[in-house]
Amino acid sequence: MGYAIEKIDIDVLRTAGMSEEDITHSVQVAEKALEIAGRIHNNEIDQELVGKGALFHDLGKAKTHEMEHGKIGAELGCRLGLSREICDIMEKHIRGGLTESEARELGLPVKDYTLSRLEERIVIYADRLVDIIYDGIAAVKAERDAEDRFEEILRAYPKYGKNEVTLTRYLGYHREIQGLMKQT
Repeated sequence: MGYAIEKIDIDVLRTAGMSEEDITHSVQVAEKALEIAGRIHNNEIDQELVGKGALFHDLGKAKTHEMEHGKIGAELGCRLGLSREICDIMEKHIRGGLTESEARELGLPVKDYTLSRLEERIVIYADRLVDIIYDGIAAVKAERDAEDRFEEILRAYPKYGKNEVTLTRYLGYHREIQGLMKQT
């Protein structure tokens, strides 16, 4: 069963104070995440969690664009009545799911932010792909180029891979999800 992005959810982002640029990004991530989830032949994927998790992943940017926007977004999302699973995506999406030691280094509350659900990893992967697709990289002429050249782009542009630990994590998600999409 599919999920469609609803205007009411976009209105929640707007009412919370997100900029139109951040809302556009969030809608693009939700569309890409749902498209990826639709290419995975797995009836177990929670399409609504993928769509809403992607749409709301940057809710905290209504308050700040700093590292803690994930934590702030999760708190705000829970106050708005979003499910714990959606709030988890918001909190854990920073750098694709931090370990406790990474959280400590970045000054975030010390806990394990690693991604345990496939839906979470799809959202993170879609977020990274959308950044690559819309940033105007010369190597990306079409959306498919972002997937085909994902590893090359992340290695060539440190802003996408961040550091070796984060890069390795993103590459793992890419390989996992591409592998699932290739299965019949």
